[in-house]
Amino acid sequence: MADRDDTRQDGRHESPADAPREMPLAELARRAGVPPRTIRFYISRGLLPGPLRRGRNAAYGPAHLEALEEIRRLRAQGLTLAQVRSRLAAAGREGGGPAPSLPEPSSWWHLEVAPGVVVQVRADLPAARLREVRAALSQLARRLAPDTAPASTDERNGKEDDTP
Repeated sequence: MADRDDTRQDGRHESPADAPREMPLAELARRAGVPPRTIRFYISRGLLPGPLRRGRNAAYGPAHLEALEEIRRLRAQGLTLAQVRSRLAAAGREGGGPAPSLPEPSSWWHLEVAPGVVVQVRADLPAARLREVRAALSQLARRLAPDTAPASTDERNGKEDDTP
């Protein structure tokens, strides 16, 4: 069975007009000719708007495909991602996400691992990554734990106390 190639004879990928109203990330990636991780990266950098619908059944539309084609065209001209973002913003086609000065709200855990030491951890980490972070923080907490009986300066320097 031959792989399906959506590249047209003129070398371009499917046009946004050919795109369905909604499509999953994998289909958007296939139609645009980019890996899904590139799409996620562009969304995180404000080059693309977020999905029409979030979560397990996230959906993207023809506007996402159009924006990816525009990003591809600008990148082919040698523009950096920062320059692409500026051009899209000037044309009124920025990612549609929050303004850079006002990031999208997120949930964080504030964990005190030692007196005066607080670590922030995103609450929406994948379970496997969260286990890694917890293990690392447990090690850090053990290293930073205060001693039960603090040694004097002389004891830390290896000197014995001769005073009566």
